[in-house]
Amino acid sequence: MKIESAQFGTFEVAEDKLIEFPAGLPGFEDCKRFALVHEEGADAVELLQSVDDPEVVFALADPASFGIHYEFKLTDDEQAALGLNSPEQALVAVIVRKDEAGEGSPASAGLRANFMAPLVINVEARRGLQKVINKMECDITMRAKD
Repeated sequence: MKIESAQFGTFEVAEDKLIEFPAGLPGFEDCKRFALVHEEGADAVELLQSVDDPEVVFALADPASFGIHYEFKLTDDEQAALGLNSPEQALVAVIVRKDEAGEGSPASAGLRANFMAPLVINVEARRGLQKVINKMECDITMRAKD
């Protein structure tokens, strides 16, 4: 399948490699199909390109790359929507964005990760959702990087 991207131009992805987000993502409900794209030189970050809107692309990272491990519960409906039978089937990623120094002080420039709305993807079924955590009902452990 050919995918149009404002960032990458046109590229091919096998249809069985697409990830479906049946409810879309908050604020992007019309974007339901995505492709994971690896950008050269960005080892810790994957890009999630919308198939439905060439302008929509998100940078994703493993929370562990920030030295963070956290656990949260999925509802029965969320587990059913993902088709999850065990936690091992789930990939958890956070959306990251780069802040430029012009948006605040130079000290605030860098990457920001949204830990309150991680993406959960069933890697076998290729279905995902964004788990919005309204209150801190998850365990977060921060580990210093060596």
